[in-house]
Amino acid sequence: MVMSSYSGSGGGLMEEVLIISGLVGVQLTLAFYTVFLHRILDLGVDSLFLVIAGNLATAFLLLPFALVFEKKKWPRRLSPVLMIQMLSIAIGGVTGYQVLMLTGIKMTSPAIASAMPNLAPGIIFIIAACLGFEKFSVWCKYSRTKVLGTIVCLGGTIAMSFLMSPTDAPKLTTTTLQGSFILTAPGGVTISKEWILGCLYLLCAVFFLSCTTVLQAAAMLNFPAPFSLCVVTSLIGSATTALLKFTMEGKIDAGSSNFNITTIIFIVVLGGVMTSIISTFITWCVNKKGPVTVSIFSPIQTVCSAILSAVILRQIISLGCLVGMMLIFAGLYTILWAKKKEGIDDQQNIENNATKLVHDVEKPLLT
Repeated sequence: MVMSSYSGSGGGLMEEVLIISGLVGVQLTLAFYTVFLHRILDLGVDSLFLVIAGNLATAFLLLPFALVFEKKKWPRRLSPVLMIQMLSIAIGGVTGYQVLMLTGIKMTSPAIASAMPNLAPGIIFIIAACLGFEKFSVWCKYSRTKVLGTIVCLGGTIAMSFLMSPTDAPKLTTTTLQGSFILTAPGGVTISKEWILGCLYLLCAVFFLSCTTVLQAAAMLNFPAPFSLCVVTSLIGSATTALLKFTMEGKIDAGSSNFNITTIIFIVVLGGVMTSIISTFITWCVNKKGPVTVSIFSPIQTVCSAILSAVILRQIISLGCLVGMMLIFAGLYTILWAKKKEGIDDQQNIENNATKLVHDVEKPLLT
């Protein structure tokens, strides 16, 4: 019995270490990949082509997992509601989110692009509360705390957008500020119009991400197969992005880049493999520890991206940018704390009600 207990606790400890070290590794990998993408886009690789090819690679790499682990969960027929949900997730979460995100990365910096997704929990809370998926009451302290955290996150985003611009980092890209307009803010701070537009693209991308996250939660009720859902939406998203590119440009190519086609294929496959592995690991972690625990580690990517931007891209990290980053982190952890405490209180209420029900059933009818 002692040996069995010891073995069980040892297995639990190893699982904890694996989850924590894995989530840290995921965020560091994403930070390096974001900086890498910024450089690739700056050298001329077309963002729409990356979305098309990257999602095709992701779909084919995840397809074996879907067939092995989820085939029994597939519905016998697709309802119109589920088809609309899948199409919406593909258009919003693949075409909309990824195209806007890549465009924003190219026009701003990896640090800004890594910080913006930290807004998602707050925006998801607002959308879910409006649709009735999330409990909200002005009298509930946790609801008020989540609203406060969302406001703090937005404040940090605005601070990062306006207090950090390409004028702080003249070596940020090879195109620097050619052809862009410079705005002068109060206090003599110069801000690139292209930079602000890039921040707006990133903000819109996070909004698309938040909407599709809520849609995914609804779709999973009728289609509880995350790998299969990812395969289907990736294929649809790749097709819609290809249609968009062909409509806009009349052709589908990799853009005018300094890379040959072999190098571009390697980049796409590398991105697909990385996305597939990370998606699989994150899904496992969410099942084991829940989404709140996974979200706690997301600021690591932002910090690492900022450091890499300073070292590799020679971008100066201003004090205002650091203040904005800290505000985003503070708002994120405020929201996550409120969600965690709310979940604990709900669980305690359920247990108390169950105990009271058992007590009432066991009470003699005649006393």
